[in-house]
Amino acid sequence: MTSPRVLVLENHAFARSVMVRMLHRLGVRDVLQASDGEQALVQMHLSGGVDIVVCDLLDKGLDCLGFLGHARETGMVRAVILSSELRPRLQRTLGQMDTLAGLQLLGVIQPPVPLRVLHRALHRYRTPHPALNVRVPPRELPSEDELLRGLALGEFRAWFQPKFYLASNQVAGAEALVRWEHPASGVLLPGEFLAALVAYDLINPMFKQLLEQGLCLLGILRHQGLHLELSFNLHASQLADHELVGHIQSALQRHGFTGSVLQFELSENGLLEMPPGTQESLLRLRLLGCGLAIDDFGAGFSSLKLLCQLPFNQLKFDAERVQHLYQPCWQTIIATTRALANSLDMQLVIEGVSSRSMKEALIGLGCEVGQGFHLARPMTGHDLLQWLTSRDQLD
Repeated sequence: MTSPRVLVLENHAFARSVMVRMLHRLGVRDVLQASDGEQALVQMHLSGGVDIVVCDLLDKGLDCLGFLGHARETGMVRAVILSSELRPRLQRTLGQMDTLAGLQLLGVIQPPVPLRVLHRALHRYRTPHPALNVRVPPRELPSEDELLRGLALGEFRAWFQPKFYLASNQVAGAEALVRWEHPASGVLLPGEFLAALVAYDLINPMFKQLLEQGLCLLGILRHQGLHLELSFNLHASQLADHELVGHIQSALQRHGFTGSVLQFELSENGLLEMPPGTQESLLRLRLLGCGLAIDDFGAGFSSLKLLCQLPFNQLKFDAERVQHLYQPCWQTIIATTRALANSLDMQLVIEGVSSRSMKEALIGLGCEVGQGFHLARPMTGHDLLQWLTSRDQLD
């Protein structure tokens, strides 16, 4: 790792000199010092900015947060290490944060600062690659004509990511994820076209195509004697009237399936403000036998009241939050969410399972169902059929 430039912001001369000597011992050659925010800003301007600031959040002579915010706005600081004697609760809270005042938070260290702890904090610093500082212009969203052509030619395809029972590794279902198999640009992810589909009111035609593809795949599996539950993503606004529910019912009847083969996932944030029509549509889906899941649970701000008022039978715990699994606070949150789901007779699915150790930790917390790249990546319908057939033959 390239040695970073570090600024020690500390108004006590002795404590400041101790920190500077420790940084020199750890091989940090470029160390600046300042006793107050004004002096620190001057030092940074003269040096062209620093990589890391070390400061005391509780120092009453310094407005540490104000200084860091100003320094970030001017682009003169990238990361911060806090050397503060904090109360345990605040220590835990800050210890779980990745950023502070918009800067990378490398660590919170209690004085007197152990050399090895300081070394670990410095090691977390990610030196930005020059290419990362080049602003890449955003990709232009596709036009309405491009989307209509893609829909007419069947270029929007369902890819499928399996879900698993974590302990037995048995398949628990699969989620249908849209991909645009574009003739010129290759396979496009939803972030590159989904907003345009919503803007041009084409999200329902796309969903209907994916549903048809999924039911056809289930028909092939049924012929092979295999059963699979498929999940599809919906936004609550798509259910504001009953047209889409009627289409789903007709599609199930046409393919000869009951609603139990389908699960519909709705983002937690989309459930905050729902008209009565949407609530009725959710109820209609449940009466058809379809499952309903709250997607990205834990990422939004939904009321717990929704869990009792709406007919959901599954929670999908947000993948980003699962990445904090090894922090005790998040282990408690996951265990509590599991207990909540169990008490409401709801299934909990953990998204974002990205490693074997994470899978084992989740099993240890009592989690039963998971989904993520470590378990299986999204695949085309053809690949899913081959994958399921090969697993069935092994069993």
